[in-house]
Formats: sequence, structure tokens, C-alpha cells
Amino acid sequence: MFDARLSVNRRFLVLIALLSLLLSGCSQKFQNVSDTFRLAVRGDDDTVKSSAWIEQLPYASMYARIGDGPQAFMVLALAEPAAVLATSNTATEPEATEPAMQLKWLAADKGMLVTEHGRLVKTLNLPLGNLVQVTAETPDPVALGLQLPTTPTTWTRRIDWQPGYHFGYQLTSRFEDKGLVTIKINNITQSARYFIETVDVPSLDLQFDNAFWIEPASGQVLKSRQLIAPGLPEVETQLLKAYGR
Repeated sequence: MFDARLSVNRRFLVLIALLSLLLSGCSQKFQNVSDTFRLAVRGDDDTVKSSAWIEQLPYASMYARIGDGPQAFMVLALAEPAAVLATSNTATEPEATEPAMQLKWLAADKGMLVTEHGRLVKTLNLPLGNLVQVTAETPDPVALGLQLPTTPTTWTRRIDWQPGYHFGYQLTSRFEDKGLVTIKINNITQSARYFIETVDVPSLDLQFDNAFWIEPASGQVLKSRQLIAPGLPEVETQLLKAYGR
């Protein structure tokens, strides 16, 4: 599961190992898989990995920061076809250019971020609370490619989060292209298209901003700053090594 080329059986073993880590902390029954986990996620928070080390690691990886906390190094623990996040009733709706994959990123402290096309759709084991689910009736513009002129600039979705009984809150987004900028990820400078997503939560009379820095040609999210849910902290992500490389 760490790699798209792994067999179905290997994916199953990695999934079992991941569940064992999350639920019981015991990985002795899956020694070869747990050794891989330790190699991939070892290291203290806020430790910057060298570009050479990241390239040699055979797994996708990223940095993540929750609120004002330390930067964490995360590896791709699981990649699987996503449940349908968005279904459209209109034949003329644009479709994502590639199948949606749900990527599950694991940190050394067993915190997990789940993304689809760079969008946070679920979190696990975060200290202040977690995003439980995102549902929508139309495709996410981030998945469609924010850089494309045909991509809608508005989007409506519903989210559930914890702690508490927060279910089915409607969020309405507007995307604004701020143009080309230069960003630095792990001391590597690159160009990116910078988009601000203004999010309204009508039932709470609340508004907040998310930010996406995308690769200008492909639309891949290179860096993002996303609020998990109202009342919960922002998560900043920086892609180090993309899935499938």
C-alpha cells in the first residue's frame, strides 16, 4: 500500500499492520511491515529531512503542521480508491482527470491525515478533534484542477466532526486565483499558483479561509493550509514526494 505497484495481498498486510499499530500498538506479528513503518516514520517532530533522504525513501511523504505545533514528517501508509465524494446529476458537469485515490498519511505519533487530491477529508488521532467525513453532490474544484478555466469557482459540501455531535454542517466555498508565486518546500524553490478558498458556514455565521498552492500545469497540491473544522486548528501540508513517483 505504500506503493501503487504493491500487490493486493501486500496491501492487505499493510492495512492489517496499520490497524494493529493504531488500535493495539502491537506489530510483532508483521515484522517485515513494521520494520518498514519504523524506517518511514522515525524521527522527531520538526526535524527537516534532507532531499536526498526523501528521494531514497520509496514512499510518498509530506510535512504537516497542526496549528502552532511542531512540524511532523508523515509517510503514505495507505492508498486506496476513494468512496465517491461527489456525484453529479448533470451530464455536463466536469469530471476529475484521474480516478480519486484516498491517501492516508501516518506520523510517528500515530496521527493520521486522509486526503483526496490534496483536500483533507478525514483525520484520526489528532489531539483537539477530528474531521469525520466530507460529502458533496458536485466534484471538488481542487480535484478538477483549480488552474483550469472550466473548473467551477464555487462548491458546496457537508462535513461531520468531533468532539461533540457536529453532523451535516453545510460549507459553501468560493475560490480566487491569486496568481503565480514562488514557494520553498524543504529548501527547494518552485513556482506555484496560489488560490484562496473562502468558506462560509451559514448555520454558525462563520467564515474562514483555506489556501492552496498548486503546480501550475498539473494542478497537484504542493502546499496547503486547511481548517479541519470550525473550532479546530488549521493543518498546513507540504508535499515532499508525490504518490506514484
